[in-house]
Amino acid sequence: MNSSTPFAITLQPSSGLANRTGSWRTQMPVYNRHLPPCNATCSAGENIQEWLYLAEEGKYEEAWQAVMRDNPLPATMGRCCYHSCETACNRGKLDQAVSIHAVERFLGDQAIKNNWKLEAPKARGTRVLVIGTGPSGLSCAYHLARLGHSVVMYEAGKKAGGMMRYGIPQYRLPRDILDAEIARIESLGVIIHRNKKCTDILESMKQEGADAAFLAIGAHLSKRIDIPAAEAGKVLDAVSFLRQASDAPDRSSLKVGRRVAIYGGGNTAMDAARTAKRLGAEETVIIYRRDQKHMPAHPIELEEALQEGVIVNWLRTIKQIDGDEIQVEAMTIENGKAVPTGKFETIKADMLILALGQDSESDFLRNVPGLSVASDGVVEVDPRMMTGYKGLFAGGDMVPADRTVTTAVGHGKKAARNIDAYLRGESLAATTKNALAPFERLNTWYYSDAPKSLQPHLDLIRRQSTFDETTHGLDETNALYEARRCLSCGNCFECDNCYGVCPDNAVIKLGGSAKFAINLDYCKGCGLCAAECPAGVIDMVKQSI
Repeated sequence: MNSSTPFAITLQPSSGLANRTGSWRTQMPVYNRHLPPCNATCSAGENIQEWLYLAEEGKYEEAWQAVMRDNPLPATMGRCCYHSCETACNRGKLDQAVSIHAVERFLGDQAIKNNWKLEAPKARGTRVLVIGTGPSGLSCAYHLARLGHSVVMYEAGKKAGGMMRYGIPQYRLPRDILDAEIARIESLGVIIHRNKKCTDILESMKQEGADAAFLAIGAHLSKRIDIPAAEAGKVLDAVSFLRQASDAPDRSSLKVGRRVAIYGGGNTAMDAARTAKRLGAEETVIIYRRDQKHMPAHPIELEEALQEGVIVNWLRTIKQIDGDEIQVEAMTIENGKAVPTGKFETIKADMLILALGQDSESDFLRNVPGLSVASDGVVEVDPRMMTGYKGLFAGGDMVPADRTVTTAVGHGKKAARNIDAYLRGESLAATTKNALAPFERLNTWYYSDAPKSLQPHLDLIRRQSTFDETTHGLDETNALYEARRCLSCGNCFECDNCYGVCPDNAVIKLGGSAKFAINLDYCKGCGLCAAECPAGVIDMVKQSI
């Protein structure tokens, strides 16, 4: 056949050049990376899609290393994070969201099991003091260490971990998992001084020869409330109660009584109620002044508490205590606010646990010039997370933000990078994010139905009576399957659809990270490649010829 015959007849790509089909074009396809909604929502700043892609290839250690670029506590976070990434996951609009936290937990557990190592950092000769070993402090110390800075940490308690250890019960976070991930951070050269409380931050910086410091002591002071008491019964704050339950070598020594009441509606109240149940309380009642719609506790926390037999008295507030009798007033919701009704009732309880929120301790900051501290211990910081005192940074529960492990880990990373820039006499360059990859960009008919893998749960009887871990992890088969449910929203995964559907063979396979390119001498701008891209990677851009 004559080689000059048009491409449409010969099906030989080279012949299209003679006809300059690209000259017909009024629009052109452009490959763009778009921001997956999971990545956009993660307050720890993880590149979730990247490590899911590696995990679905069975490259578990590489996937773990990708997680560790942003988060030093994947086994912990896979258990404690409320996974807002899954709420945002586009797959949730197709069938069910990818169980991202379960895959992260699997990678974290594999790292502990197989003793995966991190590359040793190169020392820079600078030193940073970190106050507090909760998620924010540990994250900051970890990232600083990987950047080559010497880090020393102060922990007032006898063990590191902050509220992860003393606020999150063991049925949610086993201590051997937390200890293993803390030990890995220490293996990078991070020094943790336990049983060492900071009483004067500037003096401590001077003693340690620190070039900068990060404040991350968390919110461990329970908020106070005045409740009239004719005869005081046994009243504890939730933080102290949970700490006692965590510290006690023999939990049978903790006597909670037959009936326990918890005053509050946050996650700490749920933890206290579920812990009291495990310590032998026959009846555990949460008293909350608003309704379920306005409850600050995460829905999964409430759901699991109810499963375990915890009772919730909605729209009730405590007015008075008289021994084992608690007088409560019924409330109603008007314009989103709880309003008293003047109707009273009595609840009997052997113990009352107050879970009304926590404040941060700030006495050790009293001599710091330029520092702005609110009455609840919250410290004012600039966009770099630096306080009003040069070289002193803060994060986690000490600054205005959501009080979650994930947010705290993200603060630690952000602070570490800004501290690194500060010690180099520089400022971090502003970063721009790619456009979001919404569900509407995807061609979901390319994806088959794949129901979400369910994590096995401990049986209800053991959940109510032991501190064994409530939720178990995925095995390798399920973790691999779950990772492969990712739709790769907004980013090319080399499915070759564009290459296969192009009528002019204008798509060039480059391979590797380059993936594909368009030969504009062939492309006539039909848009078929963009229309058939499963992940919504290709944009059609107007072009004047």
